[in-house]
Amino acid sequence: MRTYFSQGLFGRDLLGSVVVFLVALPLCMGIAIASGMPPSAGLITGIVGGLVVGAIAGSPLQVSGPAAGLAVLVFELVREHGVAALGPVVLLAGLIQVVAGLCKVGVWFRMTSPAVVAGMLSGIGILIVASQAHVLMDAIPMARGLENFAALPAAALEAVTGAGEGQGATALMIGAGTIAIMLGWEKLRPAKLRFVPGALLAVIAMTLTAQLGALDIKRVDVPANLASAVSLPSMGSLFGLFDSSLLIAAVTFAFIASAETLLSAAAVDRMHDGVRTKYDRELTAQGVGNMICGFLGALPMTGVIVRSAANVQAGSATRMAAILHGGWLLAFVVLLPWLMRMTPVSCLAGILVFTGIKMVNPKQIKELAAYGKGTAAVYVATTVAIVATDLLTGVIVGFGLSLFRLALLSSKLKMDVKHHDEPGHATLHLEGSATFLKVPTMARTLEGVPPNTRLQVSMDQLLHVDQASLELLREWGRNASKRGCELIVDWQELNRRVEGSRQAA
Repeated sequence: MRTYFSQGLFGRDLLGSVVVFLVALPLCMGIAIASGMPPSAGLITGIVGGLVVGAIAGSPLQVSGPAAGLAVLVFELVREHGVAALGPVVLLAGLIQVVAGLCKVGVWFRMTSPAVVAGMLSGIGILIVASQAHVLMDAIPMARGLENFAALPAAALEAVTGAGEGQGATALMIGAGTIAIMLGWEKLRPAKLRFVPGALLAVIAMTLTAQLGALDIKRVDVPANLASAVSLPSMGSLFGLFDSSLLIAAVTFAFIASAETLLSAAAVDRMHDGVRTKYDRELTAQGVGNMICGFLGALPMTGVIVRSAANVQAGSATRMAAILHGGWLLAFVVLLPWLMRMTPVSCLAGILVFTGIKMVNPKQIKELAAYGKGTAAVYVATTVAIVATDLLTGVIVGFGLSLFRLALLSSKLKMDVKHHDEPGHATLHLEGSATFLKVPTMARTLEGVPPNTRLQVSMDQLLHVDQASLELLREWGRNASKRGCELIVDWQELNRRVEGSRQAA
């Protein structure tokens, strides 16, 4: 401890914690609103992510808290099953993460295809923009992404013309001003002030505007006593987890939160030269945090890249920065709730619209295409599927396409029929992997063999063969005599390779 203070590490962590706190405060509230939950639910998650997860995390410089990536899932869960279902689902998701971490499967979550993760984040970003564009005008968002897009023109016209109830145009002005300030600060901020988050400046400026102008718009609803926002799960809600849809939701929460956390941790490791991430410990810590958040009725958490990057860029040295940021959140909520209640809801929606747009990065298509057009196609398909259906279906589509692409790549087979100088003799050279995916191509090749040909199969460069390809060769060999053909194959060697492939699998 003496070394920690003597080396000036505490000063670095103290500054970093303040920067992260300033970034986290508006995001915690905004993500909660986007999730269909009160702002206090996001603040509780941010506090737990700092004080608890920050102390036991396997990634010392990663910051945990409510994530925009789970907002869509939470919104759908709350809409379909009610607020009471959220706590038990998050609690079970945390338990799954703890078990996964203790069983040392943390590294396996990193096997998620980057194209699927990128597509997931892009799809979530589009959905956030679609829903928060309505909140930007003090309107209520629809349940689905496509519904939000379809209803947006009418909502915008109503807000601009003042045809509906409320002050939609005024709220839209506050939201647009928020986005303008964040965009301007990102482009023009001085190098010495790079650690000051644009979101904080936007919240201060728009809150002052709303207060001084006495604008009649929706404000953030934060309780005077944070303890009153805690919602402990009842026995009835816990038994409700036996509902298959809630079990699926818990598994989905656990998987997506874990994948996002561990990929974020890997990205944070590339930003600094300090202690590397212990993935199983990080996964266990996230599980503990989510179990606590579930017990308190708060939002689920993940390791979040925006706050983590701010932590590293501010010069933080140890996990103390993440812990202190949780302390600042707790102190601010307990001591200054009245100040938070001045914040316009449309201002927080503006922050999330800006965040959602940043999550959609079309440049990734070109970057992923460098690894093959199929990789870029997986990204686009995952994004489109999430927007058109829901998050779980979109991720499943992405995984399915990734596995299909892998199967295609692993089943490359070169087939070449070479005719000898001696009439009626030819050799079929097989190079690569003969799998069921190549059966149609192999069948066409065999059908193209001229009648009255003695065809010998060369297997010197055949790496793998499955039963479907073996059965095709047998069938062609049985029918070859009808065309005056003969198939010469070392069946014993071919059967041995099929058996070897089966044992390897």
